Amino acid sequence: MSFEAWTIFAVFWVIFVTTPGPNAVNCINNGMQLGMRRAWVGVAGILTQAALFLTLSALGVTALIAASSTAFTAAKLLGAAFLIYLGLRGIIQARKAVRIEERPAKSVYLRALAIATINPKSVAGYLAAFSQFVQPDVPIREQMLVIFPTALILTALSYTGFTALGAGIGRAALGDVFNVWVRRIMGTCFIIYGVLLGAASTPVRG
Repeated sequence: MSFEAWTIFAVFWVIFVTTPGPNAVNCINNGMQLGMRRAWVGVAGILTQAALFLTLSALGVTALIAASSTAFTAAKLLGAAFLIYLGLRGIIQARKAVRIEERPAKSVYLRALAIATINPKSVAGYLAAFSQFVQPDVPIREQMLVIFPTALILTALSYTGFTALGAGIGRAALGDVFNVWVRRIMGTCFIIYGVLLGAASTPVRG
């Protein structure tokens, strides 16, 4: 991959991972409820999904999934239901006093991994990355040696930032009315993302 192609890819990936979506909302929620140190395991879950999708994309599996309307429909409906559930749960529990939860690290990790995996933005984004930036005349292994670290580092920086934002909000608004509204907004965002996910069309290659 040439330096120019890498630069274009890096800019694309920055926009891709910093545009707020379900992953960002979940990171903010984790930061608010768990604190920065314990919430970082959620970022690890997102990085696991990123590494998996990068590998699948390299193998062409993501393109096959996107090309199957049945598989995509089943995945998006399951994902929509999960996000709406999280949103409703967050709104219902918004009035409860915020406290450091004793959620096991495994639970935080698996929830972040699930949200990242069911997000249609992931399928579309990874497919776009490989259809637009991977050079067919260059061995995929050589390109992955550049794409993998670039994508993972930028992803880690982005979602660590969202987690830190949530931790800052949690400290500033702990127990306050403002915190109730922030949690309601986060819950509403989950519901909106769930509805949009359920209504999403199958991504196709241009």
